[in-house]
Amino acid sequence: MPSSSKLAALILAAGNGKRMKSEKPKVLSEVLFKPMICWVRDWCKKAEIDEMCVVISPEGEQIRGLFDGTTHFAVQQERLGTGHAVMQAKEFLEAHRGGDVLVLNGDAPFIDDETIRGALRLHREQECDVTVVTAEVDDPTGYGRIVRNQKNVAAIVEEADADDAARAIREINSGSFWFKVDFLLEALPKLENDNVQGEYYLPDTVKVAVRDGRRVRAYCSPNRDIVLGANDRKGLLKLGEIARMRVLDTLMEQGVDIVCADGVLISPDAEIGPDTAIYPGVIIKGKTSIGKGCTITGGSLIDSSVIGDGTLINSSQIYSSRVGDGARIGPFTQLRPDCVVANGAKIGDFVELKNCHIGERTSVAHLSYIGDSDVGARCNFGCGVAVANYDGNRKYRTVIGDDAFVGCNNSLVAPVRIGDNAYTASGSTITEDVPDGALAIARARQVVKPGWAQKFRIKKR
Repeated sequence: MPSSSKLAALILAAGNGKRMKSEKPKVLSEVLFKPMICWVRDWCKKAEIDEMCVVISPEGEQIRGLFDGTTHFAVQQERLGTGHAVMQAKEFLEAHRGGDVLVLNGDAPFIDDETIRGALRLHREQECDVTVVTAEVDDPTGYGRIVRNQKNVAAIVEEADADDAARAIREINSGSFWFKVDFLLEALPKLENDNVQGEYYLPDTVKVAVRDGRRVRAYCSPNRDIVLGANDRKGLLKLGEIARMRVLDTLMEQGVDIVCADGVLISPDAEIGPDTAIYPGVIIKGKTSIGKGCTITGGSLIDSSVIGDGTLINSSQIYSSRVGDGARIGPFTQLRPDCVVANGAKIGDFVELKNCHIGERTSVAHLSYIGDSDVGARCNFGCGVAVANYDGNRKYRTVIGDDAFVGCNNSLVAPVRIGDNAYTASGSTITEDVPDGALAIARARQVVKPGWAQKFRIKKR
């Protein structure tokens, strides 16, 4: 088990998706293409948290796949409140005695690394047993209010229990806490469930701490959004819009040109270079990297791909692929996973690539399907080329050398190799290898019958 000297975090993720009308756990609901719990996970990593434990429900096994092998998990068999959820991680907490633990909600995606570090700094400097992460908001309705006694937190008063004075307080509980692990382990057995829901609430540890004369402080984050979560699809939409504009603001500060923000959705994990122009209706998902000076026009979808500098992506879809510098993609092109398009290549309209490597300055201009192929540099494909890469049982690769010319309406039946500087005639079905510098003609000889058409029409009348 980990050493207590390491920073630890406990992420509560056992909520269901009932109000989301979803069969998935609530924390898997996505904000800007990213599950809420992945936002929390990544902020912890950025804040250099060493060890994480995630509390899941029996239905939440799929959450495990979002974390690496060093993450610990605890299962909350019954949903009996946040305090009860923390109790399920007792083994993890015991292993961190003598240290500090951060407790976070897995459905609060806007916690950030600066808040985590700032709260920890206060927690240690003030030698606190509990540090409540708070925010000051304009409308605190529905949140627990932070009642202070000078520097110390005297209580967290929930909305239902608040009098007029408490309701006027605008500093609210975010649901995130730093604890001394030893205190937390002492406090958990003291929590009571004498409430309407019959649940154990983690904020009641503050009540235990105050009663026992422990030191409780509040760190008020400058980021008001840390308190935000979503209980239904409408709330999720609001989170998505906040996240969308935060990402766009950050990119514009970095020199990206957002021509018009309408319909632009960009993953928080995407990286885009300066002087790249993003047009309306562009969707960029996953850990996509786009270089500088690119143009991404409306209707484009780029998912988990790498795009070089000075490249045009024109109303096209690219999945898990790499596109080099100065390439031209589209319009209406699809790059399926595992494609590599080298510098200066042109992949034109209504072209589909699948698991291909396309060499530098090669042109596949229009109306073609190229699958499972390795294509050299400076090749040219005529209109309507199709690679027959699948025989109904297995898939085979096609290899095309440098400076080859593939004629219009060609079918290349894999496995086949076309050599350097080779030509294939229009209308050919290539089933055999073509040597370097050769011309392959694979079509029936044309037969012309003068007068046939006129005689045929007369006969039919």
